[in-house]
Amino acid sequence: MLKGVLLDTSFFLRFLNESDPLFRNADGFFKHLVDHQLPMYLSTIVVAEFCVGGTIDQLPLKYLKMLPFNVEHAIRAGKFRAAFRGQAAAPGERLLIANDTKLFAQADATPDVSHFLTADEGYRKKFDRLCEAGLSPKFGILSVRKPPSEVLGELDFPDPA
Repeated sequence: MLKGVLLDTSFFLRFLNESDPLFRNADGFFKHLVDHQLPMYLSTIVVAEFCVGGTIDQLPLKYLKMLPFNVEHAIRAGKFRAAFRGQAAAPGERLLIANDTKLFAQADATPDVSHFLTADEGYRKKFDRLCEAGLSPKFGILSVRKPPSEVLGELDFPDPA
């Protein structure tokens, strides 16, 4: 059951670019979350990543709850990172970066977060690796690559003209 989400940088890159092929999906997820008054969390880590090419005022801050990275998150991130120790990236995959496990730790530690919403398909494999390592994350992965109607089981009626 969807209780709330942690949004990653790849979500915002799609949501804020109307010409992106995944814009409609990202926009649909955002509208669903707003309409159902479900909390959307913005990590300070995502803010840092986003601000490499954008500015914080581009983000829909009035709808988001800021989630600072704290000591509890750091401890969990260390445990999550240990599950990948000595693992090389498969051909065509990017290496695990520290921010990946930090964001997972924040999602895992935040009671209102039931899902991590991303357009990055690599997160699914990383999540599965945590499960294989017996870490049992307390959140699931939602992909913006699938329409929200398909993922959330809702009918997708066109807007009346």
